[in-house]
Amino acid sequence: MTLIGFYDYTVILTYLSLLSASTGIIVSLAGPGHPYIGTFFLLFCGLCDAFDGKVARRKKDRSDAECAFGIQIDSLSDLVAFGVLPVAIGVAMLRWSPAMYWVGANCPRAVFLALDAALVAILILYSLAALIRLAYFNVTEEERQKTETGARKYYLGMPVTTVSLIFPFIQLLQYIIPSDVTFVYFGTAILCGVAFLLPIQIKKPGLKGILLMVAIGAVEFALMLVGKLLK
Repeated sequence: MTLIGFYDYTVILTYLSLLSASTGIIVSLAGPGHPYIGTFFLLFCGLCDAFDGKVARRKKDRSDAECAFGIQIDSLSDLVAFGVLPVAIGVAMLRWSPAMYWVGANCPRAVFLALDAALVAILILYSLAALIRLAYFNVTEEERQKTETGARKYYLGMPVTTVSLIFPFIQLLQYIIPSDVTFVYFGTAILCGVAFLLPIQIKKPGLKGILLMVAIGAVEFALMLVGKLLK
């Protein structure tokens, strides 16, 4: 039996990213929620995304269908990894948040519910912004490939994959400062959602830039692991 789709080495990293993101969502929301463990999976998704395009372009005999399939699954995977997984992490943070516990214990229930609803709305709008950014990228990439060859040199709007470094940094603050960083996380989600949609040109990083981001991600992973073990 032949399965639909493509299963050569050009899509392995994309598939691994999706599997990591799905696992991170489940882990983040399981039981009382585990936002910091979920963040490790977000970092791994970022690692996969850093190299999936370069791996795919090494295959010179890809058909038009394979190229189009690669664009689609990359964006679909990115939506789950960088659009939904950060939302799941945010929901888990709300469950653990000392600040939210304080509001629930010291403020009228209506205030607590209104704040909770506002924070959830932020997460929903964040995921919507990620969806719009990725869909727009797909459309413009298909148009670009009709007239240009090779990889694009600039992005329009902040790539959603950038959050694989931004949100773990926010999580790291929890080990540096004594205050609850939950509201900082949600404020960052607002800024990231806006940055996804701003019509600003951002130069696509080359190999050195990618390796630098991988190194930053590795440092964040190590620091979070140490913080988690020592906490």
